[in-house]
Amino acid sequence: MIDADTFRSVLGRFASGVTILTARDASGTDHGMTASAFCSLSLDPSLVLFCVDRTASMHDFLVTHPMVGVSVLSADQEVHSRRFAADEDDRFDGIAFTRGESGVVLLEAALAHMECRVIRHHDGGDHTIFIAEVDHATTRAAEGRPLLYYRGGYAQLAR
Repeated sequence: MIDADTFRSVLGRFASGVTILTARDASGTDHGMTASAFCSLSLDPSLVLFCVDRTASMHDFLVTHPMVGVSVLSADQEVHSRRFAADEDDRFDGIAFTRGESGVVLLEAALAHMECRVIRHHDGGDHTIFIAEVDHATTRAAEGRPLLYYRGGYAQLAR
């Protein structure tokens, strides 16, 4: 086994996109968090997976609420990523968003949106691996550059 610092350093060299995951509870309260551990899983059926730390404020909620919104962040949305990664109660205040067909929040100006249904979750060490089927998906009409997470910080693609 390697130590945690080496593992983190090695995996930090793998750039990943940044998403905001959102969900809405029965009382209509919105919940959201930043997630970079997100990827496609299957084309047929359309499946994605995301991993959430068991200590994350949204973890237990995601286990019991199957509808999830995914906003793929653009390079100019770093401030949103930081806000949803912080421990704040007012994450949605002042942020432009629309609601998907399922009622989940989808951040405006994101590169893409998905509305997903969690169909399974599995133990993954200190995280839970969520597998979700994509019910609806859209892309932004204009071209944009993604927000990336690399070596413990935010990065952008060079033109």
